[in-house]
Amino acid sequence: MSDAYAGRRERLREHCSATGADAALITRAANVRYLTGCPPCGATLLLTRERALLALPDDLPPDDAGEHLIVEDVTRMPVAAGADTVLAAAAAAAKLRVTDLAVEEHDLTVSRHRAVAGLAEGVRLADLAQAVERLRVVKDEHEIADLRIAAEIADQALGELLESILVGRTERHLAMELERRMIDHGADRAAFPVSVGTGSHSGQQAHQPTDRRVEEGDFLTVVLGARYRGYGVSTARTFVIGAAPAPWQVELHRLVFRAQRAGREALGPGVEQYVPDQAAREILQAAGHTEGSPHPVGHGIGLEIREAPRLGPSDMGKLDSRVPVTVGPGVHLPGRGGVRIEDTLVVRPLEEGGPELLTITTKELLAL
Repeated sequence: MSDAYAGRRERLREHCSATGADAALITRAANVRYLTGCPPCGATLLLTRERALLALPDDLPPDDAGEHLIVEDVTRMPVAAGADTVLAAAAAAAKLRVTDLAVEEHDLTVSRHRAVAGLAEGVRLADLAQAVERLRVVKDEHEIADLRIAAEIADQALGELLESILVGRTERHLAMELERRMIDHGADRAAFPVSVGTGSHSGQQAHQPTDRRVEEGDFLTVVLGARYRGYGVSTARTFVIGAAPAPWQVELHRLVFRAQRAGREALGPGVEQYVPDQAAREILQAAGHTEGSPHPVGHGIGLEIREAPRLGPSDMGKLDSRVPVTVGPGVHLPGRGGVRIEDTLVVRPLEEGGPELLTITTKELLAL
């Protein structure tokens, strides 16, 4: 992994040289981790042409291994507890006689930007923009391996829950249990708050679990994801509780299943980002289901749960190989409930087998 981090930093150095900067100040936690392996802890990376200097709080507790997993070729600069690592790194840039410093303006507050400018006297500041985020879009095989493990953990936790008694339990309790199960199976933590919706809450976008109890005949929608070594996945499944599903439930589930499959099958290198959304949306719209403010059918995923690229109706960029994305259409009928089905996949060319499915829990309409 040390070579992988070094390669990432070298690509960023090349970007800086091409834009006239001789150093970069990296403050966004996910970007610091991408370049150094340092987990979120308030650290700041100063990357010059000759060195990588990581300013991090000196009061960090050790991790489970008794140390912090940071690659060896990065120099650590301890910063006193309570002090701002961004300002410490900016002061170091001035001492190293940096002349043109690129900063992540989209991450810095106005006050911190002013403080950096004050400390780095004589240093010209420029906007690095989202250069590191663009580097992060295409994953290497180390990253994809971590995503596979995260998906396995989420699938295992969900599979165990489906074997338990669900009737009478609350959405909130089921969500808490899923988060615990993922941690028990090796996750860093849940990639995002688990969503469990039953009955009229099922199929809703970003539903917050409540004290509503699971009842016979309900749809049950679960949206969850595990985070492993910083990398997260997302998956959603909808089931029916108790007896055989009603005809309207079978029809709605079959519709969303078809839409989700169409979105998955549309993925591929060189495909316009809007195409998977269009493929899924056309099936839903043909059945009379439209949204006033449509959510994109999917998005990139990795060190952050929502990354580039976005798979929405107006997104015009093209997909690359080895880009992990979600595909998750849904339909919610107010007062009745609905269906949401989502997977995390890695874009691959057809000669490599096409999109690689990471989340493999069955999408069939099971009666639990």
